[in-house]
Amino acid sequence: MNKTITSRDDILNVSRDLIRTQGQTAFNIRTVAAACQVSVGSIYNYFESKADLTAAAVESVWHDIFHLSGCPEISENFEACISWIFDCLRQGSEKYPGFFTLHSMSFLEEEKSDGKRRMNRAWEHIRVRLHTVLIHDKNIRPDAFDKKFTPENFVSIVFSLIVSALLQQNYDCSAVLELIRRTVY
Repeated sequence: MNKTITSRDDILNVSRDLIRTQGQTAFNIRTVAAACQVSVGSIYNYFESKADLTAAAVESVWHDIFHLSGCPEISENFEACISWIFDCLRQGSEKYPGFFTLHSMSFLEEEKSDGKRRMNRAWEHIRVRLHTVLIHDKNIRPDAFDKKFTPENFVSIVFSLIVSALLQQNYDCSAVLELIRRTVY
């Protein structure tokens, strides 16, 4: 076979494309090797196991879905950030059909902890981003938070609404935005 893929990033780019075009159920180490035009053994030079490749590919898809566009408004306005997240979820659902519902089932039982760890790392990045945007949003009412109802509590609630919308494949954020407006603006 020709060795046309020479890096881990190249393999992950091909992996994302396979997940996008063929779905995650068709994704495996042999299809990745074939698409990269390398031997299966060459893939193992970059990934210890099929589970390692799958986990890295899933993490790569999450990063692709939530790649920051550099829009300053999402850094300064909590509502804009929420709209952006829902838009990313909608676009991600279109770009990677079935990914959200299937990816968590792709890890073998004994290897789910690594996949869960990687997914939590991606989600934690979003939670931290939400918190940062919330505390820097100049439009938030000064009395919106206190010791019993903190910005961290609020972000946790909003984040669970995002996850719920993701699982239900409901990318209409209007009710979530209205809840945010009534609560903190």
